[in-house]
Amino acid sequence: MNVAAASPPDDLVAAARKEGRLVVMALPRDWCGYGRIIDGFKAEYGLSVDERDPQAASAEELDAIRAGRDKIDAQAPDVVDVGLPFAASAKDEGLLQPYKVSAWETIPDRARDPDGYWYGGYYGVLVFAVNADRVSRLPKDWADLASAEYRDAIGIAGDTGSNQAILTVLAAGLSVTKGNMEDAAQQGLDFFAGLQRTGNFVPRMGTTESLANGRTPVLVHWDYLAFGDRDALKGRARIEVVRPRTGAVAGVYAQAISAFARHPNAARLWMEHVYSDEAQLIMLQARCQPIRLDALLRAGKVPASLQQDLPHLDDDSGKRVEPVFPTLEEQERARDIIIKGWDSIVGVPIECQPAEQPDPGPISQERTAGQLAARAPQCPGVSSVQ
Repeated sequence: MNVAAASPPDDLVAAARKEGRLVVMALPRDWCGYGRIIDGFKAEYGLSVDERDPQAASAEELDAIRAGRDKIDAQAPDVVDVGLPFAASAKDEGLLQPYKVSAWETIPDRARDPDGYWYGGYYGVLVFAVNADRVSRLPKDWADLASAEYRDAIGIAGDTGSNQAILTVLAAGLSVTKGNMEDAAQQGLDFFAGLQRTGNFVPRMGTTESLANGRTPVLVHWDYLAFGDRDALKGRARIEVVRPRTGAVAGVYAQAISAFARHPNAARLWMEHVYSDEAQLIMLQARCQPIRLDALLRAGKVPASLQQDLPHLDDDSGKRVEPVFPTLEEQERARDIIIKGWDSIVGVPIECQPAEQPDPGPISQERTAGQLAARAPQCPGVSSVQ
């Protein structure tokens, strides 16, 4: 891939090389192309990179910063990759230091802290993963999910308190309200209450397996997961990925530098590398949508080979528009409304898929809501904050 990236300042490169080392955490090499990004950083600048605990969660990254706050800890991370709410709370706690990368102006306002303490690195957009072997007509937008042909078909990939479920309900509400964030959470609850009344909503946590076997042949989840399901199930089920025309919501992971980084210049150089055109396109190739995607598209820097699987997000005129990036405050408000209102408005919890259940077969109007009557226990080990 021959893509030129803006060069970081020479004095920053020199200072980082003098430090000689960078400690990263929670960056699996097979996630968002991080293996290639790390190797490229080492090759370009000659620094060593200590890859600590690749499978760590956001909370563990912040714990590691706290642990190294008051002592010399060679393993404390210099940089972190965390969910947006964790980035905001880390700033409030004084765990982060500000730095605005050279590509700052191409990061959407709603996906960055105005003072540069954190900024989105990549995101997912909620889509419909559809088992086309079970569904004869693909839904094109949220309103289509109310059709009788999707009876006993629609699942959410997360429990009621999960970030994925909260943003799913919010996205549906934004579609109903035509983008009015103020009323979106309440309207989203009403939307899912309607799906529950008609028997279209399957109140069990959707998974790759339930998508494949037809128990949730229309599954709402992040696009990078949907594409992963499509590839994993090739030869077993024909999965189509549909981005709804309205109510497109992005879920962001943020990058930040530890306030106690032992290698602060290497950390800043790492940020310049992650936000370079080259690294952002590596993320796209790995199915994660880089935060600078729209800027790269406008500049004509996204190769055609990477656009063929890129879900279209077009308005009625055919012009590409950005998804909605809810602010932290908007997410917290939506979470409060949705969690408090789900039981009384939708009236059914989201539970685990049963371990054993007959294959329901292709969707038909003869399938009834009675198939959903059995209650499964709450999924063990499932966090409500994922």
